[in-house]
Amino acid sequence: MTLPRGFKANAERKALEFRTGLGLSSTAPIDIVALAAHFGAEMVPGEELIPRSRFEDLESLQVGAFSAATFEVEGKNYIVTSPLTSEARRRSDIAHELGHIILQHELSEIREVDGVPFRSCRPDQEEQATAFGATVLLPRPVLLAMIRKGFNTPEKIAIAQNVSVDMARFRLNTTGVLKQAQRSL
Repeated sequence: MTLPRGFKANAERKALEFRTGLGLSSTAPIDIVALAAHFGAEMVPGEELIPRSRFEDLESLQVGAFSAATFEVEGKNYIVTSPLTSEARRRSDIAHELGHIILQHELSEIREVDGVPFRSCRPDQEEQATAFGATVLLPRPVLLAMIRKGFNTPEKIAIAQNVSVDMARFRLNTTGVLKQAQRSL
C-alpha cells in the first residue's frame, strides 16, 4: 500500500506543531502520554483491566497479537497497553493508537484471534497510523538535529529518544536524513 499524496509532509508538519505546543527543545523526546492527554485520550495499563496471565496466554497463541488498542467509552478514548512490552515499544504503540485518534479512523473490519472476534481499522488506515505515530516520535528535523549532535546510529537515537532501535532505524531509513547529513558535511 502507499500513503496518500502529501501524507508524509502533513505528518511532519503536525509532529512539529505538537512538539512546539508541548514546549519541547529541538532534540527532546516527546511525552507521548501528555500528547495523548492533549487529545483527550487516557492511558490504561492492560493489567489494570485483566490479569497479566491473560496477556501471556494470548502471547503464547500468537506472538505480538496484542500491543495496544483504543476504546471509545461514552465519548472518551482510552488507550489500553500490553504489560508485556518494553517502555520504548509501549511509546510506539501509544503513538500508533494516537495516530488513529488524530486521523479520525473508524473501526470497520472484524478480525479473529483464536476464535475471538474484534474490530479493527482497514489496512490502509493501519499503515497511516503507523507512519503518523513514527513521525510524531521522530520527526525529520529532530533526527537531523540528533545526527548533527553526534547521535548518528539507531542505537544512540533510540536511547536518547526513548524509542526502540527498530523504530529509530525505520525512521532513519525512511527519511534519508543520514544521507542528507553526510552531504552537508
